[in-house]
Amino acid sequence: MTIRTIHTDRAPAAIGPYSQAVRVGDLLFTSGSIPLRPDGTLVEGDIGTQTEQVMENLRQVLEAAGTSLAHVVKCTCFLADMNDFAAFNAVYARAFGDAKPARSTVEVARLPRDVAVEVECVAWVPGG
Repeated sequence: MTIRTIHTDRAPAAIGPYSQAVRVGDLLFTSGSIPLRPDGTLVEGDIGTQTEQVMENLRQVLEAAGTSLAHVVKCTCFLADMNDFAAFNAVYARAFGDAKPARSTVEVARLPRDVAVEVECVAWVPGG
């Protein structure tokens, strides 16, 4: 089976030795997305503002791979402060709409660039 890396200029470039996403067969594995704009600048603000950018980044990477948020099967969500869970969850739920992927959410000691949130996902790519 071929491993294919995914890259789009509509989401921030990787800030380390990794890919935005990797596709294997009909599965797509995204790297963790933090609230960076496609030009690499950091989105500051509350957890809701940061989560909006994270979800937009994931949406763009998924679309570049031929899939969408509707086909996400699993997310892992990292929060710098679990007290932000409700506000994070409101934006997350709005982004996914009727889709309800499996999910883990954990509080971590620190995230890259000291952001409040990071999300990674696994998605099915139709026709993969």
